[in-house]
Amino acid sequence: MFNKNSKTVLVTGGAGYIGSELVRIMLQDDYRVVVLDNLSFGGESLLSFWGNPAFRFIKGDLLNDEDVKKALEGVHYVCHLAAIVGEPPCKKFPDLALQVNWHASVRLYELCEEAGIERFVFASTCSNYGKMAIADDLLDESADLNPISLYSETKVNFEKYLLSHESSTITRTILRFSTVYGISPRPRFDLTVNEFTRDAALGKPLLIYGENFWRPYCHVSDLARSVKMALEADKDKIDGEAFNVGDTAQNYTKKMLAAEIGREIPSLEVNYHPVVTDPRDYKVNCDKIKRVLGFEISKTVPNGIQEIASLFREQVISEPMNPRYGNV
Repeated sequence: MFNKNSKTVLVTGGAGYIGSELVRIMLQDDYRVVVLDNLSFGGESLLSFWGNPAFRFIKGDLLNDEDVKKALEGVHYVCHLAAIVGEPPCKKFPDLALQVNWHASVRLYELCEEAGIERFVFASTCSNYGKMAIADDLLDESADLNPISLYSETKVNFEKYLLSHESSTITRTILRFSTVYGISPRPRFDLTVNEFTRDAALGKPLLIYGENFWRPYCHVSDLARSVKMALEADKDKIDGEAFNVGDTAQNYTKKMLAAEIGREIPSLEVNYHPVVTDPRDYKVNCDKIKRVLGFEISKTVPNGIQEIASLFREQVISEPMNPRYGNV
């Protein structure tokens, strides 16, 4: 019988935007949690967990075998979230992105096999779909992957690596995250919904490129919860499977996002620019994770907009433009 109290979970990148929220919900549900993070963006997100006897932190790097081996001691499950995340940082630091997102991920899995890890959940991305071949098509997990950036190339390559290990003793699950938004222990305002809402709340006009291009969106707490559900699901349901994480109804264009923000902040001013700086354009079907795991979102994009807007309305964030709230 499954007993979560007997399981220890390693979260790589556990001080990050999604990772810190995952740590929060795992501890709340009585798991033991180990975090491996190099604290590139600070460790303040971990302060509320400090002193919890079920929490253990290791400041270390995926590129260092000894750090990884230390983190894997006594661990049953691994949630692999650590990465150079997003198109801009991967473009700025391509060599590091390749080392961390590809080479270190492969080495992590090798060390997991040596350590007898039972389950491995990989945080991938719907950016892997790149650009829809057919306008307004809904892409499910059987759709061709079409990476058009280094970030998504590394994610796709590691997905293929994981799926090639059919004989592995580790239960492998791939979660393709929708574009994330919302508040977590490590706030970010360089993500589309969060950034647009912040700027609107501060009275800044929005300049939007590619306003008719589609993306799926999902709240950070729901993405974190999907990882926990994958850890707890029957092996037969999730071994060697990929899941789009989100809700099929939560596909939006940037123009639609601006309209939602305008409902919350009527003073919003929007300007559209004809130049397309990001060619990604995809709508995603998330029915599989709902059908197989029973996953349903708890928050929608309008909920997230209200959440972010209230932060600035109440002046909770003292330096909203500070670069520490971004990944570059």
